[in-house]
Amino acid sequence: MRRQNRPVGAWIVLTLALAAMAEAQESQNQVWANYDESGDLVRLAELDNARMHYQLLRSGMQTPGSLWASLNDEINGLAPARYRALEPLVVESSIAELQEMIDAGNLSYEELTLFYLSRIRETEGDPARYLNAVISLNPASVERARALDLARRAAPDTKRDPIYGMPILLKDNINAAGMATTAGAVALQNNYAEDAFIVEKLLDKGAVILGKANLSEWAYFFCDDCPSGWSAMGGQTLNPYGRLRFNTGGSSSGSGASIAANYAAAAVGSETSGSILSPSSANSLVGLKPTTGSLSRTGVVPISGSLDTTGPMARSVADVIILFNGMTGYDQRDTAMPMMSDDLQLEHRDQSMAGLRIGAPERYLDNELFLKALRLLSADEAAIVEISLPEIDTQGFGTLLGREMMRDLALYLRDHASPMVMIDSVDDLHGFNLQRPDLRMPYGQAEVDRMIELDIGPAELETLRDSLQSGARTAMEALFAGSDLDLLLSMDNRNAAFAALANYPALTVPLGYSDSGRPVNLTLFASPFQEQLLVDVGGRFERLADARRTPADYP
Repeated sequence: MRRQNRPVGAWIVLTLALAAMAEAQESQNQVWANYDESGDLVRLAELDNARMHYQLLRSGMQTPGSLWASLNDEINGLAPARYRALEPLVVESSIAELQEMIDAGNLSYEELTLFYLSRIRETEGDPARYLNAVISLNPASVERARALDLARRAAPDTKRDPIYGMPILLKDNINAAGMATTAGAVALQNNYAEDAFIVEKLLDKGAVILGKANLSEWAYFFCDDCPSGWSAMGGQTLNPYGRLRFNTGGSSSGSGASIAANYAAAAVGSETSGSILSPSSANSLVGLKPTTGSLSRTGVVPISGSLDTTGPMARSVADVIILFNGMTGYDQRDTAMPMMSDDLQLEHRDQSMAGLRIGAPERYLDNELFLKALRLLSADEAAIVEISLPEIDTQGFGTLLGREMMRDLALYLRDHASPMVMIDSVDDLHGFNLQRPDLRMPYGQAEVDRMIELDIGPAELETLRDSLQSGARTAMEALFAGSDLDLLLSMDNRNAAFAALANYPALTVPLGYSDSGRPVNLTLFASPFQEQLLVDVGGRFERLADARRTPADYP
């Protein structure tokens, strides 16, 4: 079962021991409960939204307090009075504002890191407020922040990247040394791997990796009936705007809920088709789904080498730009990347929308919030063009993702996973989960079941991929050219599959809230590698709409 290019003698003993420990831990954790969640589950079952009829809230893989146990002493070093004094200063502050406070001597990077850790402990330890937004915390985060403070004091005039000292959460499918990268799955609970390429870049520029955010298990390509935001390792992610009322979106659900609740300065998500756009919209955040090829995927647990991308999620366009710039760089191991990515950087600037032609799909013209967005854009001199969205053929989309995941996950496990991981393939995953289905797959594993039954060879897969991508790209290019569009509008994560197959980047920005209080976002699509246009227009719209509000129960 284990890969042949790694030594086996010592590892046999180690992996057997780890397996026994893991099984014992599973048995022990299966019986604990932080509180009786049955009342919450009954209330959820009464909601009209069947996707929120959750079977479970808490994960069986985490004991109460285990999330922050290794950091308790350091967190306790931040006095309660100081924590409360920092709260109005830090919550909802942008990265630039945080850096200004540090420059003024009112805050240190160590204190900022401790503040976020304290907020996570306080909120996630409260049975009435927890969000299950974080799977693990970096035990070296405070030490890292302290070292960055020392370096800054030793050379105060050195120019540093805006991301320097900023605590960042990573979706837990992104490798980071010192923490397991689980993709939410029990099968990867011991996946202590080396840093992903984008994490190396963030560390080179001085970022603090605070921890790992929860996610829809295997990036929401795992089961049919599981709700968005569920993972066996992290439990059910909940939405701070409506903790037991609104879905979190997925698969970067923990990244979304964490940043909405001010658990970190910003977070990294990933998307195959909607997995940044959906949780950013559900949590009233700005999310950038870049062109596949703008950011590296090396060291990221994959679904599809054709469509996957990492991307930033934050409370403002400016912060999204800073985090995006912190991750860029040419990765020769990622064949999707063009050489231009080596020095790709975005600018935060205030550009007029005069002369821009923006497509508005007629199917959204009965939505009052969408009409509000059109009025704001039009008043800022953008030309609004009513368009009809073309139908595209997505037959075989699931087959494409399934077959590419079988190929690409095996490559990740061979080249980028820890030798302590006990699976090599999707087939191994299927069998592993069947050993303890109650704990490892309480909602089943229908996508995995389908994957192991796929009978499609490399040539047929390539033909299918070319057909789906060329069809979507041709339709999108015809739409843009036929109406002479610079940008296309949408709402939330609608039309995400269309953009993913065409490889058009997208930016989603808070637009407002429905009558029930559910966040609603405006989403913009642009031609490949036009991220600068997206953030120009998105930043301008953000200032015009001024829509984002802090979750009322998480001030």
